[in-house]
Formats: sequence, C-alpha cells, structure tokens
Amino acid sequence: MYEGSCLCGAVKLAINGPISSIIHCHCSLCRKSSGTAYATNGFIQKNALAIVRGEDTVQWYEIKPGRKRHFCKKCASPLFSSNATDPERLRLRIGIVDSDIDERPISHNFVSSKANWDNLDDDLPRYDSHEPGR
Repeated sequence: MYEGSCLCGAVKLAINGPISSIIHCHCSLCRKSSGTAYATNGFIQKNALAIVRGEDTVQWYEIKPGRKRHFCKKCASPLFSSNATDPERLRLRIGIVDSDIDERPISHNFVSSKANWDNLDDDLPRYDSHEPGR
C-alpha cells in the first residue's frame, strides 16, 4: 500500500495496489497543469484509491469532455486524473506519493512537444539541497 498527500496536507490518499505504466509526460497539457517540464504519471485501479482525508477538498477541472483533473482546492496540488472512456483506472500524479514505490518509469512521452529549455540528457550538477551560494 502507498500513501500520498497534497502540499498542504488537507488531502490524504491511500493506494492499495500497484502503479502501472509510469511515464514522464512532456505534452503541453501536462506541462501547463504541473508548471514543470513534465509530469510523472502512473495508472492505478480506481477501486485501489481511498481518500482517507479531505474528500470535500478534492476539486476537479474538466480539461476535455469526460477527462477530469482532480486537485486539492486549498493548495492546488494535482492528485489524479479520470477519463470516462477508461472509468476503472485513474492516472495518478506520482509526485504526491509519500511512500517509496517499487515501480519505475518506463519512458519519456510526447518529447516532440517538450519544453525547449529541457535537456533530457543534461550534465548539470546535482545537489542534495539548494545550489551553492543560495
């Protein structure tokens, strides 16, 4: 079982099952909804998700007919997406998972629309905290 939460802690989730098909999505919709270069998403079974706390805080935005993005209405953390054409599965935003997960990403998708400043094979320095001098 995995646990997850939003940034402010108002929403707490439990995922009782595996996360499949984890991908880094570079499409413009994921970039805009995450505010980052890409969103990391994986599928879970709808019946594997329990909203432990804050169900009344979960809001959704219908991005296209039948496709909803669910988020915390207090802190705007993206939580998961639902799709009427695949009602038994949810697309989970992996960044909200607080537990270590066993599964790993399998691909970068929609790289043809990735942000022009994002270099997937960069050699930038890596730090455990802030960059030096900050």
